Amino acid sequence: MAGGAAAASPAAADAVVQHRADCPPEVGHGGGHGGGHEGGEQPRRDSHGHLTAEEAAAYERELRDALRDQQGPQTQDSQQEPTVAVAVHIVHAEDGTGDLADSTVKDQIAVLGKAFGGGFSGVDTGFGFRLAEIDRTANDAWFQDFQAHESEIKAELRQGGAATLNLYITNMGEGILGQATFPQDYEDDPQNDGVVVDYRTVPGGGREGFDLGYTAVHEVGHWLGLFHTFQNGCTDPGDYVDDTPYEAERSSGCPEGRDTCPDRPGDDPVHNFMDYSDDRCLNNFTAGQDRRMDEHWTAFRAEQARDQQDPRQSPDPLLRR
Repeated sequence: MAGGAAAASPAAADAVVQHRADCPPEVGHGGGHGGGHEGGEQPRRDSHGHLTAEEAAAYERELRDALRDQQGPQTQDSQQEPTVAVAVHIVHAEDGTGDLADSTVKDQIAVLGKAFGGGFSGVDTGFGFRLAEIDRTANDAWFQDFQAHESEIKAELRQGGAATLNLYITNMGEGILGQATFPQDYEDDPQNDGVVVDYRTVPGGGREGFDLGYTAVHEVGHWLGLFHTFQNGCTDPGDYVDDTPYEAERSSGCPEGRDTCPDRPGDDPVHNFMDYSDDRCLNNFTAGQDRRMDEHWTAFRAEQARDQQDPRQSPDPLLRR
């Protein structure tokens, strides 16, 4: 496109803000290989759907201002491929519902590494992920209504700074798969920074159409600054990425060959991780999205990555392909 979200098990290693990227039920748009969602309610990956054009433009201005303020020789650290420390917080019911084995958490981190490393398709973005911590909290009230208790939960559990990915895995209800904050939000509300996904969206989690772990991939894309591929529809500047075709509306199922912007080049990017297709349909980030994530990392997270002490060090190696 044109243009510039019971007793605790042992741990493995020991706001949302005003314009968050969340995922409510939506009538599925037919077409393609439906994954059982056409004509019915499909859970969305983010609860707000997408930003308004004005909100997206405000984020873009903030990005450009931050990059301009940082112009100058790049340090060696900022040129290195970032390895993101991940602190995983499992909030489950007291009867154990929603608790996950360490192996499942590691599978989710591995999916992140493979997706951002180009292991399914698309480009290798250079972002790797290291599991730094797993903690577990058994709390029925938190599990039954995470969003109502979100500030309290994050105040209690959040680790690290802007460069630490805090991944909360819990019950998001039937209509929402996940939510995330954008990098620009960190300065004003650092406690809310992070990603939340429904526990059934992890690999093998059982959420129909969405249990390969790609909801976390999608939400981490937001956490690294990406908009949805259908941001701004068929109008400029789209999602502010040059090489993702324009798309009038979010996808559903796997509508191969769909073209909702016939006056613009290319079919809809229904295989892109930042669309709403079923997990089995998603497989790539583009080079333009890679550049945009790098820009956001440099502008809002890289300095903290150099300065902050990582959360608890883990014996686990970098988990990528």
